[in-house]
Amino acid sequence: MSPAAGGTAGTVVSVNASLKKGQIKRPVAAAVAQAGRGLEGDAHRDFGHRQVSLLAIEDIEAQKERAGAGAGAAAGVEIGPGAFAENLTTRGLDLAALRVGDELVVAGTVRLRVSQIGKDCHTHCAVYHLIGDCIMPARGIFCEVLSGGTIRPGDAIERA
Repeated sequence: MSPAAGGTAGTVVSVNASLKKGQIKRPVAAAVAQAGRGLEGDAHRDFGHRQVSLLAIEDIEAQKERAGAGAGAAAGVEIGPGAFAENLTTRGLDLAALRVGDELVVAGTVRLRVSQIGKDCHTHCAVYHLIGDCIMPARGIFCEVLSGGTIRPGDAIERA
């Protein structure tokens, strides 16, 4: 379940990165977003128009509830920030209301432009196999970095 319609501002709950694509991302204390490239230290840096991915914690929590307490437990995976390989886990911002071309501002300086809504998943990725489902194809948002800077948990994120 996404935030109520009209949520034009929120916060970054978690900043997540991984060294390889298709892996669950781990929370980090901060990440540097580079214009035209993505997040330093993340496998999706320089990945075309999908440089940074966003997913709402509200959607993660709803998926966790649907999946039940045991989802991912056999693989030792906790369903939470980074579990669906998203870079930024947000709260309060209505990601479902965003459209390609919309811009976001994080921490007052980092500018992101929405470049893709959801994604095609022709084969189930590692995340799907670990957790049993993946909500990124339907709920994920992908962005290009227009202007860089440091992003930390607790930073404000809003529509420009």
